[in-house]
Amino acid sequence: MTQLNLPENISIAVLVPCYNEEAAIANVVHDFQTALPTATIYVYDNNSTDKTVEVAKKAGAVVHTEILQGKGNVVRRMFADIEADIFVMIDGDNTYDAAIAPIMVQKLFDENLDLLNGKRIHEDTEAYRPGHQFGNTLLTTLVAMIFGKRFEDMLSGYKIFSRRFTKSFPSLSSGFEIETELTVHALELRMPVDEIETCYGARPEGSESKLSTFADGFKILKMIGILIKEERPLQLFSILFGLFSLLAIVISIPIISTYIDTGLVPRLPTAILAMGMMLLGFLCLACGLILDTVTRGRQEFKRLQYLNVNRPQH
Repeated sequence: MTQLNLPENISIAVLVPCYNEEAAIANVVHDFQTALPTATIYVYDNNSTDKTVEVAKKAGAVVHTEILQGKGNVVRRMFADIEADIFVMIDGDNTYDAAIAPIMVQKLFDENLDLLNGKRIHEDTEAYRPGHQFGNTLLTTLVAMIFGKRFEDMLSGYKIFSRRFTKSFPSLSSGFEIETELTVHALELRMPVDEIETCYGARPEGSESKLSTFADGFKILKMIGILIKEERPLQLFSILFGLFSLLAIVISIPIISTYIDTGLVPRLPTAILAMGMMLLGFLCLACGLILDTVTRGRQEFKRLQYLNVNRPQH
């Protein structure tokens, strides 16, 4: 077992969002107690209908409850409630490798990182279904194209955060799309981040995945769209400006040609439509310019909030 080499005043919190993980939660708590003996294990139950709460308490975890359903709501509550210098967030399904946690925590501290992501490596296709792999690759690539390529497994549930990250994160998500929001927050503030490979295994018998490939995939895709609007408004509205302007030009070409030949405008409704399209395009461009100014102000404010949180001293 890797030993941590941290100052005595550095506190570690292991955050475990849970929903109906009676079959797995005891092993998760025990494994992290062994891997990080100085850490406090917090299990946040999200309206479980089985014995998750009782099993977690018996295993030695500090158990809290979040009534609002969804992982995003749980993460928002955890980040607000818990005070620590380093935060380890892990799913409660016992699919991630607790033994690598000391290496990840030490790396985060030594390199002054704000986010260290656990990239899943697996051998069991049942553990990481092809549909989930494809969706993860597609969505991670989309985010990388827009916000920058820093991660290869954006949707991993194994992440280590600094205090600066958790206390400056303006969580908006309610469900599994929280992973996307966490990633984009780090990328937009250009935080020091990294990724490390970690083993990913199958769920224990009796534990079922709460992730819906299509429903949650569409929610994540919707969140990416919202984040593009919020963080890249000029690029988004510039594309709309280009599309409306191009359509207006294409529609107006026959009208202009006829006017040059005859001096008449026989298709007045089409001319009005082309003019409306062009005006709508310029309106989109104006919206993009205004929203870009607002976005820059928001980013500066978030950066100041981030810098206002003290970093642990080495």
